Amino acid sequence: MRDIHVSSITEAVAQACMSANYVLPQDVVHALENGLAKEESAIGKDIFCQLIENAKIAREESVPICQDTGFTVIFAKIGQDAHIVGGNLVDAINEGVRKGYKEGYLRKSIVAHPLERVNTGDNTPAVIHSEIVPGDELRLIIAPKGGGSENMSGVKMLKPSDGVEGVKKFVVELVKTAGSNPCPPIIVGVGIGGTMEMAAIMAKKAVLREIGRPSDKPYDAALEEELLRLVNDTGVGPAGLGGRITALAVNVESYPAHIASLPVAVNIQCHAARHKEIVL
Repeated sequence: MRDIHVSSITEAVAQACMSANYVLPQDVVHALENGLAKEESAIGKDIFCQLIENAKIAREESVPICQDTGFTVIFAKIGQDAHIVGGNLVDAINEGVRKGYKEGYLRKSIVAHPLERVNTGDNTPAVIHSEIVPGDELRLIIAPKGGGSENMSGVKMLKPSDGVEGVKKFVVELVKTAGSNPCPPIIVGVGIGGTMEMAAIMAKKAVLREIGRPSDKPYDAALEEELLRLVNDTGVGPAGLGGRITALAVNVESYPAHIASLPVAVNIQCHAARHKEIVL
């Protein structure tokens, strides 16, 4: 058993919130550079250049990559031999979000009730997905999720008879309908199977996978490749202004399903694919 004090969690989350909003992960930067090389549209190439320059300025000057600094989504892997001491884990995480967004001058985007629309003033509460795993570490992925891309996401309960063609149709039509709204080039996370909420969580996890790393399931890896081709064939292009590269990646996660169900979720991530992993 290993003790982890809540004060260290709060501080680590605060720093990670700032870092995630300032520094685009290298795999995303490389994907933007590769997109620039592959894009055929002159306007599209110019947009890629601006996105790459924007990421450089944000990193060097410690300013947000995007003015929408997101809903703080956190995936927590809690080692079964880790002991959180000094307080409550959820409270510690939210205090870290509160501290990071205040000290980092990050926009506060959360309203306390979805209908009353009164801002909480500190970007809390976070959305926390927790999982118990072997070991004595606490592993947190902090992923600020902007409203524009999240609004273009969707879940559909397909019939098993719809099969893979139904999945492909849903993904492609959703991307086409989204158009410029999620700030393409996008990353598309697809969750297939499980239950409605399981599919949605898988789709959100999928957008965090390193760009260029295919699924370890051969069927899903082949589907990723085909979906990326189909999405890029839509011609939506960078910023929705037309072009060859609409998506930098399509990542698929799957899980066993009920004999009567085929849940599919699509989570769209904008070009500012921000996340930061910390281990305590």
